Amino acid sequence: MPGKSLNKACILGHVGKDAEIRYTNTGKAHAHFSVATTDSWKDQSGTQQERTVWHNMVAWERLAEICGNYVKKGKQVYIEGRIDNRSYDDKDGVKKYISEIVINDMILLGGGDRGSGSENGERSYSAPHPQHASEPMAPVANDFDQSVPDADLPF
Repeated sequence: MPGKSLNKACILGHVGKDAEIRYTNTGKAHAHFSVATTDSWKDQSGTQQERTVWHNMVAWERLAEICGNYVKKGKQVYIEGRIDNRSYDDKDGVKKYISEIVINDMILLGGGDRGSGSENGERSYSAPHPQHASEPMAPVANDFDQSVPDADLPF
C-alpha cells in the first residue's frame, strides 16, 4: 500500500528503575524509564538459555506525571507506543544515539495500589493524543547496562 506505514511497539516486561521526570524549557513533562523483556529457550544441547533486552521508554505530559507516581522498579507493565530514534550530545560533546518507545497506552499489571478500584491491581492509562517530540528534551543518557547479571534483575 503506497503511502501507508505502521510504527507500533508492544512491550510486556518489568520496570528496571523508577520513572524519572524532567521538564522541557516550556514546562512540558517527560518521563523516562527502562523495561526488561526476557526470552528463554533451550539450545541444541538442551540447556535452558535466557536473554534479557532493555527497552527505553518515554512518556509525555499527563502520562509522564502518572509514570512518575506509579512506575516503580520491579513493577510489571504492558506498554503500547511507537519507536522513535534521536541523538544528543553527551557531557563530553560526543554525539550519542538512542532508540525509545514513546508511550501511547500503558497498563500497570499486578500488585496495584490498594483502593485503586481494580480487582486485579491493573490500572490503564493513555496519552490524550499521539505524542510528538516537538520540543527539544534534556539529554537522557542510555545508562542501561545490557550486561547486568541475572541476579541483579528486578524480577
